[in-house]
Amino acid sequence: MLQIEIAKQPDGAGVLRCTRRDGSVTWQKQTKHAAHFSVHDLTHLAVETVLRYRRGFFGLIAEGWDVDDTTGKGSRGVLPAEAMEVERIVGLFDSERASNVSWRVEEFNRFSPRVLTDTEIQDVRALRSVLFHQWSSIAPGQKLALTFDPEL
Repeated sequence: MLQIEIAKQPDGAGVLRCTRRDGSVTWQKQTKHAAHFSVHDLTHLAVETVLRYRRGFFGLIAEGWDVDDTTGKGSRGVLPAEAMEVERIVGLFDSERASNVSWRVEEFNRFSPRVLTDTEIQDVRALRSVLFHQWSSIAPGQKLALTFDPEL
């Protein structure tokens, strides 16, 4: 089980802190495009949970990777193929959100590294919507506490 906290800063950015089952911690504070990264991380949680990825961003963190290692440029080297796939799918959901238009399943699958069903897309959107609502509901200085269990 991975404990995830995102602390909201006055500018809307978040500081991500992840505590692993063994009590070890990794964290990150974004400075450039900081407000984007909180919703990007929440999208990761939705994608990895709904699509049952175990070695995406949060799965690697749960395994013991530090946040800086998930760039593929850290001490752990190149990211596993599953993590790259997750990043591409998260990127599609980020692009959809930025376009302010709900994409059809065919539009997702034109660029997705795996075929997604309409149900999977709707389920990711639904969980992401709940997570975004929770994030927007907290005040600066508060933390959003979540969990990710790669064993489920």
